[in-house]
Amino acid sequence: MRFDHVRDAIGHTPLVRLRMPAAPAVEVYAKLESQNLYGMKDRVARAMILEARRLGVLADGDPVVESSSGTMALGVALVGRSLGHPVHIVTDPRIDRVTLAKLRALGCEVHVVSAMTSHGWQSARIERLQELLTGLPGAFWPQQYSNPDNPGAYRWLADELFADLGPFDVLVGSVGSGGSLCGSSRALRRSLPDLRVVGVDCVGSMLFGQPDQPGRLQSGLGNSLLPKNLDRRLVDEVHWLNDHEAFAATRDLAREQQIFAGNTSGSVYRVLHDVARRTPPGGRVVGIFPDRGDRYADTVYDDDYWAATGLTALPLAAEPAVVEPDTVVTSWSRAALAPPTGRRRLLFVESNTTGTGMLALRRAADLGFDPVLLTADPTRYAGLADTAAEVAVCDTGSVPALRAFVQARCRRDEVAGVTSTSDFFVPAVAELAGWLGLPGNPVDAVLTCRDKGRLRAALDAAGVRQPRHVLVEEAPDDTLAARIAAAVDHVGMPCVVKPVDDSGSNGVRLCATTAEALAQAERVLAVRHNVRGLPTARRVLVEEYLDGPEVSVELFGTGDAQHCLGITDKQVDPPPHFVERQHMFPAGLSPTVATEVADLVRHALGVVGMRVGATHTEVRLTPAGPALIEINPRPAGGMIPELIRVATGVELLDQQLRAATGLPVTLTPTSKGYAGIRFLTVDCPGTLAGVDGVDRAGRCPGVLRVTVTARAGTPVRPPENAYDRVGHVIAVGDDAGQVIAALAEATDRLTVRVDVP
Repeated sequence: MRFDHVRDAIGHTPLVRLRMPAAPAVEVYAKLESQNLYGMKDRVARAMILEARRLGVLADGDPVVESSSGTMALGVALVGRSLGHPVHIVTDPRIDRVTLAKLRALGCEVHVVSAMTSHGWQSARIERLQELLTGLPGAFWPQQYSNPDNPGAYRWLADELFADLGPFDVLVGSVGSGGSLCGSSRALRRSLPDLRVVGVDCVGSMLFGQPDQPGRLQSGLGNSLLPKNLDRRLVDEVHWLNDHEAFAATRDLAREQQIFAGNTSGSVYRVLHDVARRTPPGGRVVGIFPDRGDRYADTVYDDDYWAATGLTALPLAAEPAVVEPDTVVTSWSRAALAPPTGRRRLLFVESNTTGTGMLALRRAADLGFDPVLLTADPTRYAGLADTAAEVAVCDTGSVPALRAFVQARCRRDEVAGVTSTSDFFVPAVAELAGWLGLPGNPVDAVLTCRDKGRLRAALDAAGVRQPRHVLVEEAPDDTLAARIAAAVDHVGMPCVVKPVDDSGSNGVRLCATTAEALAQAERVLAVRHNVRGLPTARRVLVEEYLDGPEVSVELFGTGDAQHCLGITDKQVDPPPHFVERQHMFPAGLSPTVATEVADLVRHALGVVGMRVGATHTEVRLTPAGPALIEINPRPAGGMIPELIRVATGVELLDQQLRAATGLPVTLTPTSKGYAGIRFLTVDCPGTLAGVDGVDRAGRCPGVLRVTVTARAGTPVRPPENAYDRVGHVIAVGDDAGQVIAALAEATDRLTVRVDVP
C-alpha cells in the first residue's frame, strides 16, 4: 500500500484468527490495532486534529496540547508534528521510558507532573495542562475524554471489521476514555443491530460503578474520572480484572498466540476466552487489541517488577465470578449491564417561527425526552415559555461554537438526538449528528438541498425534470447586468429570480423584463445576512417560470425506503411574489399523477443522498409533467404536519423526533379525512392593531383552531414572504369542499385591523 503522508498509513490493521477453546465452529478474531504506527490512538489523534483544522479551531503552526501517558500521546505527536504543529504532552511518572524516548525523538515537549491531586494522576495532569493552555495562545487541546471526535474516529475501524469479516456476533474491547469500544460498536450496530458488546475494565476503576483505586498498575484502560465519551448504553456486559490477572493474561497472549502486546490487549485476550466459551456454535467474536508490548518490557514482562510490586499477592482467577453491577470486586468478575435510567436530552438547534417548532418542543417532552433549545435569541419564539424546554443561549451560527457548547454541557449518553424545524439550521444539525454518531442525514446531502444552485446541478446531472436555470454569482466587477441578461436569454421570459439559500419564499420574485430581473438580483446580492443573522451565499438563480398548480410532497425516509405520507395542494398569491396562502391535505390528484409526482421526488432524494426523516419537496404540475422546484431537508412548515395529523392520524412531528433519536417510526394512517389551513395577511402596510372575531370564527363548523401569530404593534405589509403572515385558520372535513367552505366562513368572520400611517 502506498501513502502520500505518514498519517495516511494509520488504520488498515490486520484481523487475525485466534486459537482458543470454544464451542464448535465458533470463530474468535483479534483486530490488531497495535499495528498502527504507534497504537490505536493514532486514529483518534488524526480525527481530532484534522477536524480542528477543518473547522478553523486549530490554525497552521499553533500548538497542540494533550494529557496522556501512552498511545494517545504518541498519536498526537505523530499527527501534530507531521502537520507542523508544536506538540506538548502532559504525563505522569507512570510513563514508560520507551514512550518517553519516542515522544522526545518526535520533537515533543514532555511535561511530567510530580504528584497526584484530588482525583489521582488524571486530575494532576489536567491541572498542569490548564496552566499550559493559559500560557500558549491559540493552543488546541483535543480533550480525548469529552471530544466526540474520539469515538467518531472508530467509524473507520468498524468499516474495516465489517469489510474484512462481514457479520459477527460479539465485540470485546477495553474501556478507558470510552472512545474505541463506544465508537466502533455504535457504528457497527447500524449494520449489526443485534451485536453484543462486552467492555473490559480493571479493578479499581470507577467507570462502571467500582470504587476508585488510583494506585492500580494497569495503563491504557480504566479511569479515575467518568469520561463524557463513555456511553454506557452501548455496553451489554463488563469484566473487571486485577493487575495480576491482566499482566498474567498479557504474558499468556505472547506465549500462546505469539502476539507481544500490552496489558490492555492481554485483558481483552483473557475476556475473549470466557466470551468464546459462552458463544453458541457458529458464532463469531472479535476482540480489539490496542497496544503493543514494547512499552511494557520493564513492567508486564519484568519478573523483578512483579516482585517489587507484590503483584502475585493478588488473586488470580481462572474464570470470572458473575456478580451484580454494584458489587465491589477484587479479581476477575463480570456483570450484565442495564441501560442507565433517566430521561435523555433532545437537542433542537433553533426552530422555525410558524408554530411547528414550538409544537415539536412540546412533543419531545411528551415522548419522554428533555427538550433543549439551543438558540442565539430566545425572544424570537412566541410560546416558548409554554413548552417546558430548557433554553440554552449560544452562537448557533457557528458549528465550532455549537460543538464546544455540547461538549462542555452534555455527557454523550445523555444526548438522544439532534434536530431542528428550521431550514437555516438543518446543516448544523447534520454536522452535530454526524459528530455525535446520532441518526441523521449526510452533511453533503443537506447542504445540497439547502443550496438551490448546488441542487440544480445535482438534479441536472441525474436527468430530473426541473426549470431551466442559470446560477449567477457575485463578482467584484460591473458585469452583473450582462450576466443577468445572458441568463434571461437562456431561461426565457417571464423568469424567476431568487437567492440560492433563503427560505419561506423570501427574495423570490417573478420578473417580466430584464431590467426587473437585474434589479431583483441586485437586491438579493446586497443582502449580507439572512433573517437569522447567518451569512448569505450571495448567489442568485435565474429560472424558467413554470406555470401550473403547485403541490408539495411529504416523504419520510427510514434509511432503506422513502414513504409517501401524502401530497399537499397549495394556493400561492398572484405574482410577482410566491407566498403560500392556503394548503389542503391531501391534494386532489389522480392516482396516476400522484404516483408520478411521488416517484419523481423519491428519485431526487436518492440523487442528493437524503435517507432519514421527513422532507418537504415543492413540485409544479406542468403540461410536460411534474417538475421539481426545491427540496427542503426537514419536515414541512406552515403547519402542514398538523394537517397530516388531523387528516391521517400520523403524528409527523413525533415520527421525526423518533427518527432523530433512533426509535422505530410508525407511518401507517389510522384515519382518512381532509384538513386545510388559510393564512391571515394584510392588504396594506402599517402597524397591526389587532384581529377581531377570533372566538366567532373558531365556532364555525369544521374549524379546528384560529391562531394569531403576530403581536399587536408589529409592523405589517402585504405578503412578500412567509414571515408577513399574521395568523392562520385550520379546518377539517370529510372532503376538500367541506374544508374550503369552513376556511372561507371562518376568515369572513375575522377582521384584521391595521393602523395605516
